Amino acid sequence: MTAAPETTASARLLGLLARDLPPDRLTTDPAVLAAHATDRSGTRPAGEPLALVRARRTEDVTVTLRHAHALRVPVVPRGAGTGLSGGATAHDGCLVLDLSGMDRILELSADDQLAVVEPGVITADLDRAAGAHGLRYAPDPASAALSTIGGNIATNAGGLRCAKYGVTRDSVLGLEAVLADGTVVRTGRRTVKGVTGYDLTALLTGSEGTLAVITSATLRLRPLPVATATLAAYFPSFEAAAEASYAITRAGVEPALAELVDGPVLQAIDPALRERGAALLVVQCDGAGAAAEATAVARLLAPLASTVETTEDPVEAEALLAARRLALPALERLGRPLIEDIAVPRSRLAEAVREIRAISARHDVPVYTLAHAADGNLHPIIVVDPSLDRLPDAAWEAAGEIFALALRLGGTLTGEHGVGVLKRQWVAEELGPAAHALQRRLKEVFDPRGILNPGKSL
Repeated sequence: MTAAPETTASARLLGLLARDLPPDRLTTDPAVLAAHATDRSGTRPAGEPLALVRARRTEDVTVTLRHAHALRVPVVPRGAGTGLSGGATAHDGCLVLDLSGMDRILELSADDQLAVVEPGVITADLDRAAGAHGLRYAPDPASAALSTIGGNIATNAGGLRCAKYGVTRDSVLGLEAVLADGTVVRTGRRTVKGVTGYDLTALLTGSEGTLAVITSATLRLRPLPVATATLAAYFPSFEAAAEASYAITRAGVEPALAELVDGPVLQAIDPALRERGAALLVVQCDGAGAAAEATAVARLLAPLASTVETTEDPVEAEALLAARRLALPALERLGRPLIEDIAVPRSRLAEAVREIRAISARHDVPVYTLAHAADGNLHPIIVVDPSLDRLPDAAWEAAGEIFALALRLGGTLTGEHGVGVLKRQWVAEELGPAAHALQRRLKEVFDPRGILNPGKSL
């Protein structure tokens, strides 16, 4: 009996990788594979991966992709596995390429205000290293203490400070990446400005590992603000808090962050917080005018909120932000979160909040909602029983209505988490047929044999 072609290809790939990689790079241990087959979305792919490659240098990536491309074996790149859309899940027969061990900060230049890092560097570690030079890495995802720079770039992650400083793409100056066939390409530059050729850096940022595997990044750093001022305001309703957040924008104040947490999330974090109000809005202003801006915001919120607290002390500020950072871990203790990531025009944030509440009631599905209020990015989170093999129909129907709501209000399916596998069925509706077809052709140019993170994004 002749072995199936895919079985032969898999066996040949394992033999070539064992031959060409250092001995500690390749494993087929079932326990290790199981731990690397999913991400924080909780999505459970069918079957189990073929093997895991622990990359330590760019050469490990080029060798792996060259052989996988030749044998047409699918490859799933991953970092810390903190993704929330299933983008790092590996189904049966995939080769998992773990980049978390490529974790060196290769350069940190205070003069040019940039850093060159490998993809496995933890986001918060880079921010701390920059802080020693009076600088910061501005993107601040809630998972900063765990997530890697490569994963942030793959999903174009946002975060708490993106209202003022932009998302990850706004801090990526250049990349080193490996194409599907093992070819190394370098995009971008070390300068803030530069328009030579097409912007491949921006194209690869947010491509979810479907176009190339990032092996280093040149990142923009920014000066630490000379001052910060932080406010925490509790409101009688989530809709009132959403309206108040947009009032800040209308008043011409550009906060560094404005984070919304609804009552059910507050209850999950600490019932004592829920007793203080039905919603929490945390606003932080920074820079030389931080105190004046915070005073203006406090004056604006005072007649609308139940209570308003203000501090210019960094330790007290971090305590005020703790509720937002603890939100997802608190919900994970309740069950498996299905985390949505829609964004709407800021002027329609309160309308979106009202509609999400109605969708929750209509399907009898509890929805816990967070929001990066200053940029209209909402996280309506449905929590389901983790013992279920599949998501209940009511949860999927509610999620579908939430996505439709985002598009109807002029928004998007995902503001920062990426499409992964959880949102693929709605992508064509947002992009439209012409743009969707064009993006598929771009995928074919970069990855003609379709081995890079198949079944994700598009």
